[in-house]
Amino acid sequence: MPASDSVIRLLLIGDRIDDAEHLISQLRNGGMAVRPQRPESLDELRQILSGSGSDLVLADFSSEQMPFAEVAEAVAASGKDISLLATMARLEEAHYLAAIDAGARGVVLQSQPRQLQFKVRAEFDALQDRRGLRRLESSLRETERRCDALIDSSREPIAYLHEGMHIRANEAYLEMFGLESFEDVEGLSVLDMIAPGHTDSFKQVLKRLGKGEQPPRSLELVAQRPDGTNFDAVMEFTQASWEGEPCLQVVFRQQMLDADVARELDELRQRDQVTGLFNRQYFLGELENAVTAAAQGRGDQSLMLIEPDNYTNLLADIGLAHTDELLRGFGERVRLSLDESAVVARFSDHGLAVLLTGCDYPNSEDRAHKVLEGFRNHIIEAGDRSLNLTVSIGGVQIGEKIASVQQVLAKAGQCLASSQSVGGNHTEIFDPAARDRAEEERIRGWVQRIKDALEKGGFLLHYQPVVSLQGAPGEHYEVFLRMRVGNGEVMPPLSFLPIAEEHGLLQDIDRWVVQRAAEVLAERNAAGRDTTLFIKLSSTSLAEPTTGEFIGKALASHGVEGRHLVVELPETKVFTNLKTAQDLQKSLKSFGCRVALEQFGSGLNSFQLLTHFDPEFLKIDRSFMDELAKNPDNQKRIREIADKARDAGKQTIAEFVQDAGSMSVLFSCGVDFVEGHFLAAAGPEMSYEFG
Repeated sequence: MPASDSVIRLLLIGDRIDDAEHLISQLRNGGMAVRPQRPESLDELRQILSGSGSDLVLADFSSEQMPFAEVAEAVAASGKDISLLATMARLEEAHYLAAIDAGARGVVLQSQPRQLQFKVRAEFDALQDRRGLRRLESSLRETERRCDALIDSSREPIAYLHEGMHIRANEAYLEMFGLESFEDVEGLSVLDMIAPGHTDSFKQVLKRLGKGEQPPRSLELVAQRPDGTNFDAVMEFTQASWEGEPCLQVVFRQQMLDADVARELDELRQRDQVTGLFNRQYFLGELENAVTAAAQGRGDQSLMLIEPDNYTNLLADIGLAHTDELLRGFGERVRLSLDESAVVARFSDHGLAVLLTGCDYPNSEDRAHKVLEGFRNHIIEAGDRSLNLTVSIGGVQIGEKIASVQQVLAKAGQCLASSQSVGGNHTEIFDPAARDRAEEERIRGWVQRIKDALEKGGFLLHYQPVVSLQGAPGEHYEVFLRMRVGNGEVMPPLSFLPIAEEHGLLQDIDRWVVQRAAEVLAERNAAGRDTTLFIKLSSTSLAEPTTGEFIGKALASHGVEGRHLVVELPETKVFTNLKTAQDLQKSLKSFGCRVALEQFGSGLNSFQLLTHFDPEFLKIDRSFMDELAKNPDNQKRIREIADKARDAGKQTIAEFVQDAGSMSVLFSCGVDFVEGHFLAAAGPEMSYEFG
């Protein structure tokens, strides 16, 4: 969700800082990234609102220093689209109505974290949707303006029709019919431009449109000019809009070739030359029509993406010279496994796409299994090799809830990847109407994959260099967890860690990371490399009393000194689990292991936490890196953190460094270490030249 993927710029209004910190902690525990501010007066609130950096306001309805009605008035007076939510200790009807009347978009209870998380996430998503809609409307107006200019300058004869009447025509169209200006054709029926013997076929097109059906791709007929001369023509149709109203765009081409030759050329334009199937361009047009129909609630349609399993190995086996033979046999087998109503196209280098119409979910599943069955005992000849292929299929039922080509392709692609991840020869069709069932099956599959990875070595570590700006000795890397799936693909942690957390597997994963990190450090030490690794621990391991002891034993069993390992803990987790964090740090310190505080600076008073918790490293929250070179507020905040950390004897780390401008700023601010894609992306090898 957007609320999980974007930083929520949050204003907290209330008399007690502890209440504000509690709300921040609840939101972060719900997986939301927030950048909080807490104005202490109405004037300060108005000043913040006058800037461009606020998304939501959480205001305590009972605040005496800043009455809710005045806060609501300040938010409204800002003239900006900022969501206001009232926080209450308990729900009372009179207070609820008063908050809504004042302008609140909702009420959240301070004692109900899940309700708070749900409401904030929903409001932020709605805010993002409104902002996105405004951007789209602006973009649409600009696109329509550009399209209008292109149509005017086009040499294609183009007209727009509404109920068969001309409402727009370009110069090429007027020239083809020998007309001087649009006034000569405005409001004129297009039937007057068609020879009498061919008007019936066009009337049939209009009837189909009146019933809500799609127009044909083209229509061959004889056109008639006002002077009575005729010429062979082809009309090509596309659904369009003009000044916000639906209409029909017509490209009215004069036919210069023999009709049979023209049809053959049109067929060639639609076909892939290797497989003989439809090409990607043609298929995307058909998919667009299917999605449009689904958005209007018409018909059962589905999309399938199909790829051969282990394609790279197949190529190595048969040789590149025989690739076309393999693809032809693959395409032919898919086509023969389906009936003639299926639109089959070559969609990628070695992938096919299938569009099925009049096909509900059970039928889609049945047809997908027929494709799998079609390959079961079939031999494909490629060069001197005879191959028995298996394929993976990912699909989606196209419905009103998935009403864009991009969404449909993305979901089908996800299902294809899921089919491949379980070893191939598998089909997965997403059904929006059965989301819960599909989600349960997906989660069960991931839980099993996680357990298999723990038991059979399916996890691996990637490393990103942490580079000193102050000339510190040694090599420093941050460790990132990855998981191999069935087809050899490497998956990032966001794909599986939330599921692992729900099913109690996080601690097992953490302990695997610790053990593997200890092994790697031992290997680096044996090679004479002074390497330090930064590893992350989950809140589950933080709360487990034996975690420190386990880390100590893992390091000792490999002969690794504790100074080579730094354990990263998020600021929010330490704030809400202070006692357990203190106990863990004490345990780690006993064998020389150090601690880094992640997401530092994201709280209302991060340095106050350091009076109770004593990490060696402060890892600055990545939200401060957003356009750092152009953001003086973020620069000022990073400089303050670096200065205070230096005074406290702690080292700072800035992550997510994306450009040279940010590097320059961080160096001038006195930050100790940096990491990010500008320096090097995370990878399976520790090969960075620290110099």
